[in-house]
Amino acid sequence: MLIRTIYLMAITSYVVSFLFPHQPVFKLFVSVLCMLAVGLSLQRVRGLALSFGAFFLGIGSLMLVVSHAKAIQFITSFGEMIQMVTLFALIPILSFPIRYGHYADEIRELIRRKVTSRSQFYVLTSIISFFFSSFMNLGALPLTYHSIAPSTNQFEIAHKKRYLSCAITHGYAMPLLWSPITPIVGTVLYLTKTAYSQVFPYLIILSIAGLVLDWATSKGAPGFMNKARNEAEQEIAVTQTSSVVKELRLTKLWQIVGTVLLLNGLVTVLDHFFTLSFLFLVSLIVLPFAFSWCFLIGETRSFLSGLHHHFHTYIPQMQNQFFIFLTAGFFITALHVSHADRMVTHAVDTLIQFTGLRLFLIVLPLIPFALAFLGLHPAVGLALISEALRSQVLLVAPVVVTVAMLGGAIPAFLMGPYNATLGMMSALIHEKPFTLSHWNAPFTWRYLILLTLFVQFMYNH
Repeated sequence: MLIRTIYLMAITSYVVSFLFPHQPVFKLFVSVLCMLAVGLSLQRVRGLALSFGAFFLGIGSLMLVVSHAKAIQFITSFGEMIQMVTLFALIPILSFPIRYGHYADEIRELIRRKVTSRSQFYVLTSIISFFFSSFMNLGALPLTYHSIAPSTNQFEIAHKKRYLSCAITHGYAMPLLWSPITPIVGTVLYLTKTAYSQVFPYLIILSIAGLVLDWATSKGAPGFMNKARNEAEQEIAVTQTSSVVKELRLTKLWQIVGTVLLLNGLVTVLDHFFTLSFLFLVSLIVLPFAFSWCFLIGETRSFLSGLHHHFHTYIPQMQNQFFIFLTAGFFITALHVSHADRMVTHAVDTLIQFTGLRLFLIVLPLIPFALAFLGLHPAVGLALISEALRSQVLLVAPVVVTVAMLGGAIPAFLMGPYNATLGMMSALIHEKPFTLSHWNAPFTWRYLILLTLFVQFMYNH
């Protein structure tokens, strides 16, 4: 398929251009390939992806025409968000060791032997989803679901689909705050120019607090538990949780925990000592890291076979999402070239002056959340306002603003009916994305309150 070849060439060219930054011909080649990819995708994408992409292309082109941009500037305006496409294309490779190492089988056996209550099962499900999400991104959703779903028959659960959806998506969403392989983390750090090591401690605290908040409030959620069971069982579940976590250390899951720590430690160290872009750095280590893990568990041949299959099938499946990012990148570059970004900057500056920085930090997380209901990925929404933030608030409190931006992306993943998170989960449990969004609403609003208090505390101290 030609479109697959063009995308792969664009990704490869991006890597080459980053390795040889003083050769402008490579950057031009990236722009040309991205323009070709967008042009070919126009014939294939459908639905909201086509609508938003056409909007970005149309308005972006209009701004360039009105500003009397040169012909070459129309071409070089493409390619701004190829780093996002690269990361999305490579991140699923990290799931290979999990699949080929049969870690999911170990988890199913553990549940069969040790988990005895629904509260305990909910906590365990969210923990597994949390760890898988830490280095697999979207791949964590189907893997967690297929590892957990067969075990739900062991428990009397009133609404199993809602139970599974909430446990998995809530656990999945929390590492998106800090995991270095999560595209939104790399994007926000790229936009704010903040060091990963500066924000990581705050993000991991907020992530764990969100997980605990979910555990503390899920027991009272309507439809989760069969009313025939009493509170005594829940109390027993709490006392047994520590023993289950202890048992997990004796299984293959400890290898996942160790690998998550190793991956984050490696990224933190490399980010500290090298001046490479965070997104590029993560993209660069995905392949060797996944290959090394497969090598250690004796699955090298499976890795190579999976790698060939991945590049053959994955990019056509992600074409809509890639199209959105490339057209949004064109729109953002056109804003800069035409100087129309000054209007956006002025509007955000006016809002900041009207509300004050403290109140604006409350409003900021709601921006990507609101845009998610229009179909925009949080990375796109935050990129659109980043220039304005860079002109004012990032100079005053860069770490606090970065945490607020990343924290504000989580509600978009939890409730945005058009994003990939709910789209994939809805396909797994055969429910509409809007239904899943409704199910996640109670926890999302609790999390937003937690985020607001956390950001205000950071700002004060």
